[in-house]
Amino acid sequence: MMNRCVVFLGAALLLTACGGSNSGTTTPSAPPAATITISTSGVSPKSVTVPRGSQVQFVNSDRTSHDVSSNPHPEHTDCPEINSVGFLTPNQSRQTGNLNIARTCGFHDHDMPSNSALQGTIVIQ
Repeated sequence: MMNRCVVFLGAALLLTACGGSNSGTTTPSAPPAATITISTSGVSPKSVTVPRGSQVQFVNSDRTSHDVSSNPHPEHTDCPEINSVGFLTPNQSRQTGNLNIARTCGFHDHDMPSNSALQGTIVIQ
């Protein structure tokens, strides 16, 4: 009888530790507070204002890839949350990390840092 209890208790603990049928799922990202589109003519809009804690989505509608990075080039240290967008192939999109600190963040295309059409700002309030 004691062995059955130990086996049953062990099985119950194992099922609890595995998390049941929800294991392996991820929580979806929060909807972005703003979207910046990259096209052949550059980024649009050039500036967005978002609340603290939100994210900004970048959508690459251009025919070429772009590497979205925080200013300044090449350190990319002003707003590291922007760096999570990174390399976008055509028709790909990705969100920044949570923008938690009130400030103005500049961004650019790492591969074309002096191209003003591919530069912009995110104002976090």
